[in-house]
Amino acid sequence: MGILSKLFGSSTVKETNNMSNVKLAVIYYSSTGTNYELAQWAEQGAKENGAEVKVLKVPETAPQAAIDSNPAWKAHVEATKDVPEVKLEDLEWADAIIFSIPTRFGNMPAQMKQFLDTTGGLWFNGKLVNKVVSAMTSAQNPHGGQEATLLSLYTTMHHWGALVASPGYTDPVTFAAGGNPYGTSVTVGQDGKMIEDVQAAVKHQAKRTVTVAEWVKKGNQ
Repeated sequence: MGILSKLFGSSTVKETNNMSNVKLAVIYYSSTGTNYELAQWAEQGAKENGAEVKVLKVPETAPQAAIDSNPAWKAHVEATKDVPEVKLEDLEWADAIIFSIPTRFGNMPAQMKQFLDTTGGLWFNGKLVNKVVSAMTSAQNPHGGQEATLLSLYTTMHHWGALVASPGYTDPVTFAAGGNPYGTSVTVGQDGKMIEDVQAAVKHQAKRTVTVAEWVKKGNQ
């Protein structure tokens, strides 16, 4: 059996059936739109596999002057003004969560960190245990902190007692998207456009996250 068959043969079979009854929150932060687009693809992939999905943004904490100084940032904020902001009850509602964030010096953005820092009450009461989670990210170059950003976010997830369902190499689409096993990551050029074609990888990651959440739900019944 070849290496690709070893990597992909068995998992592909296990994940072919549509999921049902899984509630997925796709929680993102995006200043100019890349991670919002990733979040939308995740929503599509999860819905194609039977999940109930909410796409939610974390609150913007940057000063308005900073936003106004960047036309692309200002335009994106205006374009997504009707996207609901995530609330703590959304975390309780969800069986699974996909995060999508840009990198900030190899770490998560302050906006996402500030939201996660409000989850202490849920954590203390065991409300986040066994949530199935995965994450996606973007940067302006392939080595701009993409892997470190995902790992930094997963550190919080381990404290939650959540179950990280990273894509690994469970489907060949991961290679076409750059080969990041921790979560789909994409490089964004100076023109603001994605360089790698990651749509299929995002949809596979959403499917895998929903699949694992379905296994967890069935195991708890």
